[in-house]
Amino acid sequence: MTETRIGYARCSTDNQDLAAQQAALRDLGVSDGRIYTDHGLTGTRRERPGLAQALAAVGEGDTFVVSKLDRLARSVPDARAIANELEERGVKLALGSSVYDPADPVGRMFFNILATFAEFEADLIRMRTREGMAIARAKGKLRGKQPKLSDKQQKELCRMHGTGEYSISDLAEVFSVSRPTVYRTLNRHQT
Repeated sequence: MTETRIGYARCSTDNQDLAAQQAALRDLGVSDGRIYTDHGLTGTRRERPGLAQALAAVGEGDTFVVSKLDRLARSVPDARAIANELEERGVKLALGSSVYDPADPVGRMFFNILATFAEFEADLIRMRTREGMAIARAKGKLRGKQPKLSDKQQKELCRMHGTGEYSISDLAEVFSVSRPTVYRTLNRHQT
């Protein structure tokens, strides 16, 4: 039976690039057609289409390859669950150039330490994001999504609707907005 190497790469935001991870996977012996990716999805979400495809592609005797553990999972329970699933199916897990051996106590400890650091890093990112948003909100720079219509336009829309001469579709066309926007505007201005 020939070993197949299946690779997985992930980046959290759309403006990040997967090229470095894909190059690392090729250097680790994964062919281009066997690299599965998720772009713009966080590692804290288990439901990732690329990950599901990669896990479905590996079989007994194969090796599942990630450049770093944090690309696979951002929580200890999730990392353990994936590693256990692979182990039960007879699939080896390679973290960079190191093959994780669940039977080796040192390897198991090292895996758990890496998973803990990946989770810790994700927690730090969330904390910094919340702090940054709080600072921006305090400075008045984070106000949420702005209405599509100005206050004056909203008042005019409500006035026109009140005449009974214009349908919701007419108002949507006149103000170049969607019907749901017209309904939201009318609901906000009900007295």
